[in-house]
Amino acid sequence: MAACAALALAACGGDNDGDTSGPSPSDGGHADGSSRPNILFVLMDDVGIDQMASFGYGGATPPDLPNMDAVAAAGVRFRNTWSMPECSPGRAAFFAGRYPFRTGIYQAIGQNDLANSQLSPYEVTAPKLLKQAGYQSAMFGKFHLAGPEHNQAGNSTPAELGWDYFYGWIGGLPGSIDTTAGGVAPEKTYTCGFVPAHGADGASFGACYHADGSCEPFVGLSPHDDSPGLQCLDAGGIFVPEQTCGVKPATLNFDRENAYYVSPLVVIDDGHVEQVPLSDPRSRGYRTRIEADAAIDWIKGRQGSGQPWMATVSFSAAHTPLQQPPGSLLAAGAGVGKDALDCASTVQGRTLQNQMTEAMDAEFGRILVETGLATRDGDGKLVYDPGAGNTVIVIAGDNGSLGYSVKLPFDPTLAKGTAYQTGIWVPLIVAGPPVKSPGRDVEHMVNAVDVFQLFGELAGIDVHKAVPRAVDSAPLFPYLKDPATASQRTINFSMAGFNYQADGGRNGPCVMNATSCTQIPVSKSVCEDNLGVWWGPGYDDASVVDNGGAGYQSCCQVNQALFKKGQAMIDILPESAATVRNDSYKLVQNTVQAYDSAADTCGTAVSTELYAVDQAKSSPQLEDPATNNLLARSPVPAEAQSAYDELLPKLEAMLAANPDCPGDGNQDGVVDDQDRINWQAIAQDWGLSSVYDFVIGGIADGVTDGADGLIVQQNMDKECPKSHVYH
Repeated sequence: MAACAALALAACGGDNDGDTSGPSPSDGGHADGSSRPNILFVLMDDVGIDQMASFGYGGATPPDLPNMDAVAAAGVRFRNTWSMPECSPGRAAFFAGRYPFRTGIYQAIGQNDLANSQLSPYEVTAPKLLKQAGYQSAMFGKFHLAGPEHNQAGNSTPAELGWDYFYGWIGGLPGSIDTTAGGVAPEKTYTCGFVPAHGADGASFGACYHADGSCEPFVGLSPHDDSPGLQCLDAGGIFVPEQTCGVKPATLNFDRENAYYVSPLVVIDDGHVEQVPLSDPRSRGYRTRIEADAAIDWIKGRQGSGQPWMATVSFSAAHTPLQQPPGSLLAAGAGVGKDALDCASTVQGRTLQNQMTEAMDAEFGRILVETGLATRDGDGKLVYDPGAGNTVIVIAGDNGSLGYSVKLPFDPTLAKGTAYQTGIWVPLIVAGPPVKSPGRDVEHMVNAVDVFQLFGELAGIDVHKAVPRAVDSAPLFPYLKDPATASQRTINFSMAGFNYQADGGRNGPCVMNATSCTQIPVSKSVCEDNLGVWWGPGYDDASVVDNGGAGYQSCCQVNQALFKKGQAMIDILPESAATVRNDSYKLVQNTVQAYDSAADTCGTAVSTELYAVDQAKSSPQLEDPATNNLLARSPVPAEAQSAYDELLPKLEAMLAANPDCPGDGNQDGVVDDQDRINWQAIAQDWGLSSVYDFVIGGIADGVTDGADGLIVQQNMDKECPKSHVYH
C-alpha cells in the first residue's frame, strides 16, 4: 500500500496477527533480483542527527566522519527518522518492529528491571525473521535488549532472541572509569582512567604489567601522541608510572572495569555461552576496536558460503562514560594534548564525544575495507562502490545525543531522554545495490520500527504476514527503488516512561548540574558517569539533603527535601512522554510527579505542547516550551488549534492500541493451553521474573508463581482484544 489514508488516524490493519503493509519485494526486491543480499547493520549509541554534517547539522565543530559520509553519498539519507528517547526501547524498535507499549521497554534497561521490560523470548526478532529466509545472524558490541538480570536466560539472551553468534556486552553500558588506573593510585586520581604523560600525577615512562605477570616498558608518547599510560591500557595492561619491570605490585587490580578499555565480554557461538573474565586479554583493549575486529572475523568467515548473513555492529560509542580513544583511530594531529582532557568535565564533553565518534567511524571504515566492501585510494580515502557486492549497509543512531554533547543549534536541555527533536531525531543511512539515484535525501517520515520491515523486505519476506502479532512497521524499501515514492506514513510516534521493577519500584533520582532531576540513569554509578549527583539509596555527595542514608525514591521527593531545607527547587525532566506528528505539526505530552508545597504532596502533572515542524538544514527552528509552544499563545492560532484537535485523539489512540490481555504471556492473541504449559515450566524451573509474571494495575512482583497461574486459568480460551497498527 502507498500509505494509510490521511483521514482520522486510519488503522493500517487489525488484530494481533498483524496486517499487510507494503509490497512484497519478491518482484525485484532482492538486491540483484535473484539472490538475497547480505545486511550490515551499524548502530551508533547516543549519536543523534545533531552530530551529522552529512545531514546538514553538526554545528561549528561536527565530528569528522569521512567513512560514513562516503556511504551516505552513495546511498539514501533518511532525514526525517524518529527513534525512541533512550537506547533499549529504540533498539527494540529496530529489532522487533514494535513500539514500547507493545514490548514493555520504555527506558534503558537496568539491573532492577524485570523481564516484563525486556525483549520477550516470544518476540519475532530480526534474526528470527531472517532465519525464515535462510540467513545467519550475528551481533557485535552492545546488546541491552534483555538480561542478564531478572531473566531466566541470563547471558544467553542473544541466543534466545535468535542470534547465531554474539560477541559483546549483554548489559550494554560501559562500566565506570577506573580512576585508580588499575590500582596504581587512590580513587579519583585519574579522571580518564589512565596515567597521562603530563601534570602532577603524569609520567613519561613506566612499566606495563599484564594479568599473566608479563611486563614491558613504555617510554614517551606514541606516534599518535598517546601517553605511555594510555598505550599500556590500550594494550590490555596496567601502567605503573616511573617504574621498571620487576615484581608486579600487589595493588594492581585486573578484575575492575575501566569504561571502554576493560569490559565484561560475553561470547556466544552456536548456543555455547562463554563469560570472559576481565583479566582475559579478550576483555581488555579499546571496546570499539574489539567490536570491529569481531565483526570482521565473522563476516570473512561467511564469505563464499553461499548463505546470506546479517551482521549487526552495535557500537558502544559514543555512550558515556566519555573516555579518549587511542590516537591511532583519530585523524593526524587530533590527539595532540588529549591526555590533558578531563573526563569529569561537561565542558570537554563535546570534544571527547567527537573523538569517540570519529574513532568509531575509523573502525567502521576498517570493517568495510577488510571485508572487501570498500577499498582505499592513494590518499587513504574510502572508495565505496555499492554495486560491487551483494551487501546492503544500514547505519542508524539508537536515540538522540546526550545533553552536554549536543551540537548547536540544538538544545542540550531537550536532548536524549526527552521526546523533543534532539532526543528522538536520529540519522538513518541505507546504501547498497537496491538504491536507485544514490546521494539523495528522503524527507518523508520514518520510524525506527520501519527498519525492521526493511530487513524483511530485503529478504523477500512479507513482515506483517510472517510475524504472528501486531507490527508497527511501514515500508522502507520503496524509497530505495523510486525517488518519487510518496510518504508511507501519515503520522510518526515516539514515547518513553518507566520500566517495570518489582512492586512498582523506580530508578533513583539523579540531579544534573544542580538544576534538574531525572530518573533515567539506572544506578548510582551510571548517574555519576553522566556527571550527575545521586540522591537515591547509597548517596554520598555533600549536596544531598541528608535523610539518614535512606535516599530518595523520586525527583518529587528531591524537591520536597530542597523546599523544606529552604533551598530552591529544581526542574524535573519528563518521567514519561509521548509524541505524535503529521507532516506539519508535532504534539508532545509530558508527565511528571510534581511537588505541591502547599499540600506537601507529590501529584501527577501533565503538560501538552504543540509545535510547527521545522527541520531545515543548518538552522531548524527547534521545539522550546518557553518560546514556541503554540498552545501557550492566546489565542491559539486557528491552524494550530485544528492540528491539536487532530493529533490529540491520534496520540490517545496510539497509547490504547495494545489492550491488556492477562494470561497471554506469549502474546499470540489467545490465552490457551500453551500459556499454561509455558507458565508451569517457568514457575517450576525458575520461579522469578518472566513474561508470565503478569502486570496487574501497572505492578509486577518479580515472581512467577501460583498467582500468575491462576490468571492463566481464569482467562483460559479468551481471545485478546483487538490490537491496532497505525501509520
